Amino acid sequence: MSHSHLVILTDLDGTLLDHRTYSWKPAAEALHECERRKVPVVFCTSKTRVEVEVLRRLIGNSHPFITENGGGVFIPHGYFPHRIENAVTVKTFHCLALARPYAEMCEALEEIAGESGAEVVGFHQMRVKEIAENSGLKPKDAELARLRDFDEPFFFAGTTPRAEQRFFELAQKRRLQVSRGGRFWHLHSGSDKGRAVRELLQHYRHGHNKIHAAGLGDSENDIPMLAAVDHAFLLAGPSGGHDPQVVARVPRITRVDAAGPSGWKEAVLSLLES
Repeated sequence: MSHSHLVILTDLDGTLLDHRTYSWKPAAEALHECERRKVPVVFCTSKTRVEVEVLRRLIGNSHPFITENGGGVFIPHGYFPHRIENAVTVKTFHCLALARPYAEMCEALEEIAGESGAEVVGFHQMRVKEIAENSGLKPKDAELARLRDFDEPFFFAGTTPRAEQRFFELAQKRRLQVSRGGRFWHLHSGSDKGRAVRELLQHYRHGHNKIHAAGLGDSENDIPMLAAVDHAFLLAGPSGGHDPQVVARVPRITRVDAAGPSGWKEAVLSLLES
């Protein structure tokens, strides 16, 4: 673990990865530069552990990561010199599980849908082919997106505003969170990108307090993460504008005009220069 004082936390879809093609190639130069300067790049995403593991191998990233909108924090064994309390071992990682288990979310989704009269379709009700069609993922990647630990992505399949409202109210009553990602809604409990980021940053600060955290995101579900860092960057969305929810709720944010990995490269290189 280096004594570099900057930690970069980043969303993946629409941020480090292109919204449409899922490519990170335009950001390669900035990723190399982080590697060269020993600046950790921490993925903080709605993706699952297995999806992130594949990506980390492709990109050559060996740092901790946060999955399923803050449901789990995964820290490679031996990454920090100190003991990681309250973690369970998952393969070669210490896992801090911050959210309720996935099976509970699937059950809750069906019950709330039934009670509210809203028609929803969750990942656990879709075949791989349907997930691929709805997400733009290749079938083998859609397969990985189904292997979930904490949070259930879903969409409303035709419903009245009234039923939708009722859905949100019933979820809230059960103390479940509903958040909106780039393509799907997510039902989860206890996970929050901000809480996961704060939890992980404590480990980076263990032993030296001078850690500066930067965060990059593009949409509403990144707000808790962007609010938990010292320096937040908001990348443009696929259509060019900036998410108004994020602008309204994270006041001191730096807007980046480019979208996806090109915007990522621009923001990270300027950050490393400063």
